[in-house]
Amino acid sequence: MISHAWLLLGLFLLVLFALIKPLGIYIADIMEGRSPALRFGGPIESMIYRLSGVHKENEMGWLNYALAILLFNGLGVITVFILQRLQFWLPLNPQQMVNVSPDSAFNTAVSFVTNTNWQGYSGEATMSYLTQMLALTVQNFLSAATGIVIAIALMRGFARHTMQSIGNPWVDLARITLYVLLPLSLMFAVLLVSQGVIQNFSAYQDVTTLETATQTLAMGPVASQEAIKMIGTNGGGFFNANSAHPFENPTPLTNFLQMLAIFLIPAALCYTFGRIVGDIRQGWAVLAAMAVLFVMMVVAVIHFEQQGNPLFAAAGVDSTVGNMEGKETRFGIADSGLFSAITTAASCGAVNSMHDSFTPLGGMIPLALMQLGEVVFGGVGSGLYGMLIFAIMAVFISGLMIGRTPEYLGKKIEAYEMKMTSIAILATPLLVLAGTAIAVITVSGRAGIFNPGAHGFSEVLYAFTSAGNNNGSAFAGLSANTPFYNAMLAIAMWFGRFAVIVPVLAIAGALAAKKRIAVTPGTLPTHGPLFVMLLIGTVLLVGLLNYVPALALGPAVEHLMLWAGH
Repeated sequence: MISHAWLLLGLFLLVLFALIKPLGIYIADIMEGRSPALRFGGPIESMIYRLSGVHKENEMGWLNYALAILLFNGLGVITVFILQRLQFWLPLNPQQMVNVSPDSAFNTAVSFVTNTNWQGYSGEATMSYLTQMLALTVQNFLSAATGIVIAIALMRGFARHTMQSIGNPWVDLARITLYVLLPLSLMFAVLLVSQGVIQNFSAYQDVTTLETATQTLAMGPVASQEAIKMIGTNGGGFFNANSAHPFENPTPLTNFLQMLAIFLIPAALCYTFGRIVGDIRQGWAVLAAMAVLFVMMVVAVIHFEQQGNPLFAAAGVDSTVGNMEGKETRFGIADSGLFSAITTAASCGAVNSMHDSFTPLGGMIPLALMQLGEVVFGGVGSGLYGMLIFAIMAVFISGLMIGRTPEYLGKKIEAYEMKMTSIAILATPLLVLAGTAIAVITVSGRAGIFNPGAHGFSEVLYAFTSAGNNNGSAFAGLSANTPFYNAMLAIAMWFGRFAVIVPVLAIAGALAAKKRIAVTPGTLPTHGPLFVMLLIGTVLLVGLLNYVPALALGPAVEHLMLWAGH
C-alpha cells in the first residue's frame, strides 16, 4: 500500500480506539441502570412505558424475550409495507411518488426491519419524504436497537448465574434508542449538515448546468437519515448512489466521519462486554481478534485495487494509478478501499464506490468479510454476539483438544449451547448457498444476470451473501428488483437475522441459569494472545470454509481469466 493508505488506516484506528472506552462505559451504565443520563430522560422513559403498558421491573426468560423481539419486528414489517403501498395519498410527497409495487415493498420492509437495508429501488425516484422518514429512518433506529439489545442479553447470560431471566426487551429497546442512538445521530446529523449534506423538504430543483443543459437535483431530509444510516450500521441511502452521492457524502472529512460512525458502536460494545461480565480483558481480547482480521482485509483490498487492470496496461492505457473504475475522484483508491472493507465488515452496506467495478480479488474481500458472518466488528450488536458465538466454538474446540469440559467466562459449554451455536453458525451459509444455487438454475434467477460467466455468478453470490448476512451492499450489475429476487432475498434477510438471534437468546438463557465455575490451573485463559489467535483461526476456518468452492467459481476464476487476457 502507498503511504497515504497506511496513514489513513492508522489515523482511522487511532481515533476509533480513543472513543471505544468512554462510549463503552456509557452504554454499559445505561443498560445496567446506573448512568446519570437516566435521571434526565426518566420522565420521557416513564411516559413511554405508561403509554405502552410496560412494567420495567418485569424481566423475561429467553423464550419470552425472543417472542417479544419477533413480534416487535414483525409489526415493523407490516408498518413499513403499508406506508410504501399508500405513499401516493399521504403527505410530504412533493414529487407525487407512486405507490411501491407489492413485491418491492415487501422486500424493502423486510430489508429495513432486519438492519439489512438492501435497496432494489432508486431512493430519489421511488420513496416520498414521509416514507423515507416514517418508514425507513424509524426502522433504522429500531433495527439497530434490536441488534444491540440481543448483544446485551447475551452479555447478561455470561454475567448472571442461577437466574431465569435475561432482561426486559421493551426497556432495553427504549433505553438504547433514547440514550444512545438518538443523541449520537443528532450530533452526527449536525456535523453532516455543516459539511454540506442537505436537509430540507423542498421539491426537486431544476438547474442549468455549465453546458446549458437542464438537470433535476433531488432534495430531501438527507442528513437525518444519513446519520442513523451510519451510526446504526444500516446502510440504506437516501439516493441511489448512496455515500458516493455528493449530497450524502460531499467531502473527504464527511467520508472519514462516516467510516468512523460505522465502527463506533460495534467497537465500543466490546468494552461494554468486558465491563458487564466483570473482566475488561475479555472485551479487549474480542476487539483484538476483530482488529487483526480487519487490518488484514483492508491491506488486501487496497493492494488489489492499486494493482489496476492488466488489460488496460496491455492496451497502452496508464494504469499506474490503479483501478479507478467505479470510484469517486474526490476519494480515490485508498479511501474507497477502506470504506468498502469497513462497510462489509460491519454489516452496514453503505458504499462510496461501486463494488461491482472492483478487480476480481478486490471484490472478493468485501464478499469474504460478509461471509465470515459479519463478525469483524460487525453490525451494532450483531457483530459482537456473532463473534461471541465463534468464541464459544473456539473454547469447545480447545476443550476437545485437551480433554477438558469447555468453559467460557466461568460457564460450562455443554451440548445444548453447542447445538444452538451450530444453528447460529450454519443458518446463514445454508441460506446464501441454497439461494445462489436456486437463482442460477432457474429461469427467473438467470433472467436478472446481465454479465455472463464468472462475474455474473459473483453478482448472484454477492446478492445472497449480502442478504443472508444482513449487509445490504450489492454487485449492482444484477437486476434484482424482480418478483423472484425480491421474494428470495427477503427470505434470506429475515431468516439470516432471526435464525441467528433466536439461538443466541437461547444460549443467553441457558448461561444465565448456570452456576459460575471457579477458575483452576487447567482453565483456558480467554483474554490473552493465544486465545485471540485461536478465535481468529476459528472465524477463518469455520466461518469462511463453507464458501471456498463458491469463491473459486466466481472471483478466483474471474481473476485468472483477467490476467490471462480474457
